[in-house]
Amino acid sequence: MELDAGRAWVGRLRAWARELGFASLGVADVDLADAEEGLARWLAAGFHGEMEYMARHGTTRARPAELVPGTVRAVMVAIDYAPSEPDWVERAWATLADGERAYVSRYALGRDYHKVVRARLARLAERLQAEVGPFGWRAFCDSAPVMEVELARRAGLGWRGKHTLLLARDGGSMRFLGTLYTDLPLPVDAPVDEHCGRCSACIGACPTGAIVAPYRLDARRCISYLTIEAKGAIPADLREAIGNRIYGCDDCQLACPWNKYAAAAALPDFAPRERLDAAGLAELFGWDREAFERRFEGSAIRRIGHERWSRNLAVALGNAPTTETVVGALRAREHDPSPLVAEHVRWALARHGQAALSAPTTARTGSPPPSPPSSS
Repeated sequence: MELDAGRAWVGRLRAWARELGFASLGVADVDLADAEEGLARWLAAGFHGEMEYMARHGTTRARPAELVPGTVRAVMVAIDYAPSEPDWVERAWATLADGERAYVSRYALGRDYHKVVRARLARLAERLQAEVGPFGWRAFCDSAPVMEVELARRAGLGWRGKHTLLLARDGGSMRFLGTLYTDLPLPVDAPVDEHCGRCSACIGACPTGAIVAPYRLDARRCISYLTIEAKGAIPADLREAIGNRIYGCDDCQLACPWNKYAAAAALPDFAPRERLDAAGLAELFGWDREAFERRFEGSAIRRIGHERWSRNLAVALGNAPTTETVVGALRAREHDPSPLVAEHVRWALARHGQAALSAPTTARTGSPPPSPPSSS
């Protein structure tokens, strides 16, 4: 492909991407040889935990042509998903401070982003194909062994923050990434400079200390991993730190100064469903399997299943103030047919101590609710 012609096509791709709701688009080369060593060290340290597929895929993640033969470029896109309220960060901290309300990571409040982003990437590829003729491509969104953040960084969409997420000056980290592997030799974009400086707000904000060093995450301690990826019991020594986070965690993003520039979700698909941004823990814990599956049709949350959803809620209820509502919700499922859920319910009731047996309206004393960390 001629360089000038290639640049023209990339320009058209950017315009079409904006029409599809994407905030940015860039093109990266797929030679990731210099990223393999870091990936190998991360896996060797066991930081992937139960995500055995990370180890199983091994170097495929850093070798795009092994996943999709013929791939020479990665067209990377980003799409905003931050809540629409200007004070969404303050609202998120307020929810985290309210022990009887549930906190769901902001990315999971609406429709399943995997499907939304992949479908729009496919439309982008099909539009280009209609103009230039058949070519090879495959679309991904957190759905295959792809080094999305690294490729997005190389494509100039931002830089890697110390929390390991992609950061952009005009959108912070509240963006989904999508990848289009292609055999079209499009001209590549240049990476942008990093702008984290000496800031370590994200590291200090992590409730469980999962960011063990700048740019290094131990997933085994990450609340997102514990509430979504981990299939068994949540380690007892990490349960208190989970607080009321029942699906994912945003603390490192809420603390990041760059997210004051995060743009509101570009698509209505990402707007909150089922009042998830305001729901009470006891209310959600009362959903049976049928209600869970019906209400979360088309949601990423449905992937963890009702059992793990209940496990997470039991932990959050164990961390909640001791009220009649909280203790009553736990007692109702003390003998849950799932051994996993029942064990976490027993732990939660023990957290409420004698009050759970004799004085359900007595507030449990303990640590104060979390406060927003300073980003100065």
